[in-house]
Amino acid sequence: MSEKENPAKPEVTKYDEIRDMGSSEIATSKGTIHCITIVGQIEGHQVLSPETKTTKYEHVMPQLAAIEEADEIEGLLILLNTVGGDIEAGLAIAELIAGMTKPTVSLILGGGHSIGVPLAAAAKRSIIAPTAAMTIHPVRLTGVVIGVSQTYNYFAKIQERIVEFVTRQSNITRERFVAMMQQTGELAADVGTVLYGAEAVEAGLIDEVGGLSDALRCLHGDIDKNRADKDA
Repeated sequence: MSEKENPAKPEVTKYDEIRDMGSSEIATSKGTIHCITIVGQIEGHQVLSPETKTTKYEHVMPQLAAIEEADEIEGLLILLNTVGGDIEAGLAIAELIAGMTKPTVSLILGGGHSIGVPLAAAAKRSIIAPTAAMTIHPVRLTGVVIGVSQTYNYFAKIQERIVEFVTRQSNITRERFVAMMQQTGELAADVGTVLYGAEAVEAGLIDEVGGLSDALRCLHGDIDKNRADKDA
């Protein structure tokens, strides 16, 4: 068979990864870090319109498993700018991040709204930019809703899963988190609370205010500790 009939596949470069998957791998003397982005709307089992900027869970979840298993990768940086999205897809990604043994740092830039809250809290260390925001609100469901008691029980169970995860992964108390979910008078035509930068840290939801250099500092510090433990 000639080369024309069986053309060689083009080599996939790190720039292709950034363009196609929103991820990159950075190797320096300080350590090898994998960076993934969670942006736009978290897409669930329903495919959203092409005009909507989305993060697809079927792309992110295999990446997380590969990062955890790869010997050469020493840490994970998660860049967040999300409006939220599908609850189950978001929680699935968050649980994977929380279950990783490697150093993980999340950095909220712009927004970490709705299901973005547990995604940010899932990392071992969470950082928020001074101008970034987080919206905490009760569970919303779209589509046909049957007006029976079972529906409201289902809502309550979904919300409990979020509350349990966030309070387990952060320093915010259950009482304060639920109160923020149910706050009235702050969001136009909605219930909930918006926290900006330092407010999210004061509430115990996020660990510190900072930027990219702070996130990398935390990540490299944890990598150094891991290296020292291995050498001991």
